[in-house]
Amino acid sequence: MIISSEMGNTSKKRNASSLLNDKEEASFHLLVIRFSAMGDVAMTVPVLQRLVKTYPDLKITVLTKPFFKPIFEEVPGVKIVTANVKQKYKSIFGLFKLANELSSLQLDAVADLHNVLRTKILRLFFFFFGIKSAVIHKGRAEKKELTKLQPKTIRPLKSTHQRYADVFAELNFPVDLNHSVVVNKHPLPQVIKEKLKQPRKWIGIAPFAAHEPKMYPLTQMEKVIARLDETNLYDILLFGGGKNEQEQLEKLAENYTNVFCVIGKLSFKEELQTVSNLDLMLSMDSGNGHLAAIYNVPVITIWGATHPFAGFAPFQQKPEQQILPDLKKHPLLPTSIYGNKQVDGYDEVMKSIEVERVLKVILEVL
Repeated sequence: MIISSEMGNTSKKRNASSLLNDKEEASFHLLVIRFSAMGDVAMTVPVLQRLVKTYPDLKITVLTKPFFKPIFEEVPGVKIVTANVKQKYKSIFGLFKLANELSSLQLDAVADLHNVLRTKILRLFFFFFGIKSAVIHKGRAEKKELTKLQPKTIRPLKSTHQRYADVFAELNFPVDLNHSVVVNKHPLPQVIKEKLKQPRKWIGIAPFAAHEPKMYPLTQMEKVIARLDETNLYDILLFGGGKNEQEQLEKLAENYTNVFCVIGKLSFKEELQTVSNLDLMLSMDSGNGHLAAIYNVPVITIWGATHPFAGFAPFQQKPEQQILPDLKKHPLLPTSIYGNKQVDGYDEVMKSIEVERVLKVILEVL
């Protein structure tokens, strides 16, 4: 278990309700759990930033996977505990060991922002240790209703960010997500400094998604890239992950003057530093959009089988920056919450979004 990013000293311990009722200092210690996935992890950050701002004396420890540590480092003052739950802590005995180690931190409460079998087991152990907890309510019934094919009722559901905030409210730490938080840009990695030109607008594009029904066809995305490149006004950075995506995007970038594939060139931390300097991020319904939103970067998202009404739109991004297919032509949308379900006759929904429409939104934002 790795512990980093220590908080400063706190004063005498008080309970959560007393922290809310007066302005005296407190050392109420809250454990926040979120292991995966990247987009969901990134969505916790704006909420935690506002929690820290609202309760500066609240002691917060975040439990997550080692890979996600750089994301939570964007929250000032939190302690980060990383645990490899697929190796060292993979069994029920491993989870007991983890819970026992965490309980030595003198926790007062646990906020489970994940609510999967692993975290349920951890909460059970914490219960026996006398540590109270609150858990996210994912709204599965509402989401099932949103994506069922007939009869169709489309209405905006509670955002995931608000669902996270509700967990803290249950522990007597309500937060207002409309509070502004200043997020500073990071210094650019040297390899990016050498590639980008100033003064220019820097556009990040993340063309891939975990599931094909929510991915804009790469042939059409390349047309978007080509049109932006030919203006010679922008530097375009391509984001993604894995060898296959790297090979495709490097091959694509070779055809253009102002396009650079960052995959394999940067550490994850350096990627975040680069994202913080973007003027715009164009992504699917995927983690890259949520990472950019951490830094208040304008995010344009393209949606296919999924829909922002499910609650997964990037934080505080304008509705007009969420590009949807024509719902009159495709009345069954959304057909999936996560984009992993394909519906007969809807395999080319993403193709119906014209390149000109994507370019129009990009230029309006820039």
